[in-house]
Amino acid sequence: MVYAKRPFAGPEAVLAYLSRYTHRVAISNSRLISLDERGVTFRWKDYRSKGRTRLKTMTLEAHEFMRRFLLHVLPSGFHRIRHYGLLANGARAASLALARKLLHQEVEKVSDAEVDSGTVSATFTCPRCGHPMIVLAIFTRDQAIPQQARPP
Repeated sequence: MVYAKRPFAGPEAVLAYLSRYTHRVAISNSRLISLDERGVTFRWKDYRSKGRTRLKTMTLEAHEFMRRFLLHVLPSGFHRIRHYGLLANGARAASLALARKLLHQEVEKVSDAEVDSGTVSATFTCPRCGHPMIVLAIFTRDQAIPQQARPP
């Protein structure tokens, strides 16, 4: 169900907008410059620089380019979408804290010592830092929403 105000021209327009973000790849073909014996050359944007020096090129060996590209491939069953609503970046921490409070949920703190000792079992590991990603809850399609989670 999609709630859309007038400027979005209806739910179909909102779904069309969101669908452009669900199947994006890590790098578009227009940013690839060349592939030769030296490696893969591509354009990238340095957000720390301003002016003409912002757009830069980088050449990586083929296996390093593929390694970095594959960091962006999601595990089977996951879908990449843009965050909005509760997960919008501007108020993410406050929104999630309020949601947890309303749902009477406590966040289980995991110390680095527990992670390093292996007492925490991880289903997935973060491809960036290597720390385990801990599953807080699993919902199935036909699962009923718990009474305490329903809004008043």
